[in-house]
Amino acid sequence: MSQPVNVAEFRALARKRLPRIVFDYLDGGAEDEIGLHHNRRVFDDVKFQPRRLVDVSRRDIRTSLFGKALSAPFVIAPTGLNGILWPDGDLALARAAGNFGIPFALSTASTASIEDVARAATGEIWFQLYVVHRRLAETLVKRALAAGYTTLILTTDVGVNGKRERDLRNGFGMPMRYSPRTLLDGILHPRWSLDLVRHGMPQLANFASTDAKDTELQAALMSRQMDASFSWEGLQWLRDLWPHRLLVKGISRADDAERCVALGADGVILSNHGGRQLDSAVAPFEALSATASRIAAPVLIDSGIRRGGDVVKAIAMGAKAVLLGRATLYGLAADGERGVEAVLSMLKSEIDTTLAQIGCPDIGQLSRDFLWPHGPNADDGASAPSPLTQLFEAP
Repeated sequence: MSQPVNVAEFRALARKRLPRIVFDYLDGGAEDEIGLHHNRRVFDDVKFQPRRLVDVSRRDIRTSLFGKALSAPFVIAPTGLNGILWPDGDLALARAAGNFGIPFALSTASTASIEDVARAATGEIWFQLYVVHRRLAETLVKRALAAGYTTLILTTDVGVNGKRERDLRNGFGMPMRYSPRTLLDGILHPRWSLDLVRHGMPQLANFASTDAKDTELQAALMSRQMDASFSWEGLQWLRDLWPHRLLVKGISRADDAERCVALGADGVILSNHGGRQLDSAVAPFEALSATASRIAAPVLIDSGIRRGGDVVKAIAMGAKAVLLGRATLYGLAADGERGVEAVLSMLKSEIDTTLAQIGCPDIGQLSRDFLWPHGPNADDGASAPSPLTQLFEAP
């Protein structure tokens, strides 16, 4: 393939380089993957309604989030086990984000430690928390605080592990279990295998220090055996523990978002975990308008974003920024840090082009007026709303 020109082509390159067991971990969703594909369809189904005779000779996609300037409305989302996609994958993502002028969020399930990422990062760093045990959660939070992380993200949508059938069929786990099939797959993907030989099998680095070394906890994290009793009281405990910015991720209801803010959260991230947990969950984009209309705190969104036009739609619908997960991971898996930066540049360019095409010279001027909520089966009078109309209506 020649130089990729979009995220889909980086996905194809990632698929070519990675063994199937690893690519399926990156690419797959829960059960029948209905939610995985639905996340994409909801973006595709909303259309633009451009304004004309607007001076768009100059466009500005810069924005601010929590009072800090961003070069684009992006955050690199927290994702686990990035070291199996590319050596030191978390460090590559953190450096790319810093060079691009956007925050990087580190996962609890990272293959680089909280401290190593803080030393390597060139920009703002956030930390995402899975609560397996309260004792471990408190240790991780204090480590993130000491290392200079500015924002804590509590992930709330993994009470139990989703049924990811690709991983079950492949026998995916950490440490990876070798079988004749996986060994053959590695031989057929020599670039990935040579990197693994040179750098070794990645580990869950946040559990390798003397104050958090516990094989039982590592196993619980890998199987997503979280503290299923963690509730609103736990959010209050975390708010008291963490003195800086706190976001709650995995929200899909406006009333839950309101309660998070009432308990002291500084914002929410609408997410269905990229379709990897509950298969028939509502897409975050579907919950965006209602949530943004009911809370004053910033609303961020992830899941299904593959084009700059998707970002424009999310911002127009009320999001302050988007979190990029698989999109940047495809770039990482294909070409490391350069691939991540290439994906970010592509999306930035697509946003710029979209703004010019719809007659909006400044991303801060976006609103729902630029979006068309009627479906393709509406009559010529465009008066019959499709189910998409609910995306635009506050409760």
